[in-house]
Amino acid sequence: MSGDIARDSAEGSSRSSVNHHNQPQSPPLSRYESQKRRDWNTFGQYLKNQRPPVALSQCNCNHVLEFLRYLDQFGKTKVHVHGCVFFGQPDPPAPCTCPLRQAWGSLDALIGRLRAAYDEHGGSPETNPFGNGAIRVYLREVRDCQAKARGIPYRKKKKKKTQIKPNDDEHSENMAEWWGRV
Repeated sequence: MSGDIARDSAEGSSRSSVNHHNQPQSPPLSRYESQKRRDWNTFGQYLKNQRPPVALSQCNCNHVLEFLRYLDQFGKTKVHVHGCVFFGQPDPPAPCTCPLRQAWGSLDALIGRLRAAYDEHGGSPETNPFGNGAIRVYLREVRDCQAKARGIPYRKKKKKKTQIKPNDDEHSENMAEWWGRV
């Protein structure tokens, strides 16, 4: 093997760049597409690991909700419980024993990717378990719970309206002066 590497480098070729089967190479996946594929495979594996295993055609919103709850154990977001002295404080001054959970934004993005992947894999929008109302309700509850635990209410971001400033004579003079120097 090391002889092959030495010979390849001596010949100035690289095995990885040679297409031995003349197959067209597809462009690399975007970060979003890679994540969507990884999420889809993870969900599929989760269904296979259920006892008894669940076929994708039999999957419903309850399986999706169980999957989201299962993912909580791998979360990195501290969510204070009602009895915690830091409940409702955005920046607690000391550590506590409250659980780590998946952040609402991460779950929301995950559901969006899985919803799109389901459609791409031939599922009909009417039967898409990721678009079920129960999933939206669950995500809203997670969002509100996490916002209360941090003491920061969630407010939907409003689109900024661009305002056109009235022509200021002083501003116009300064711009004319600047353009005159250029």
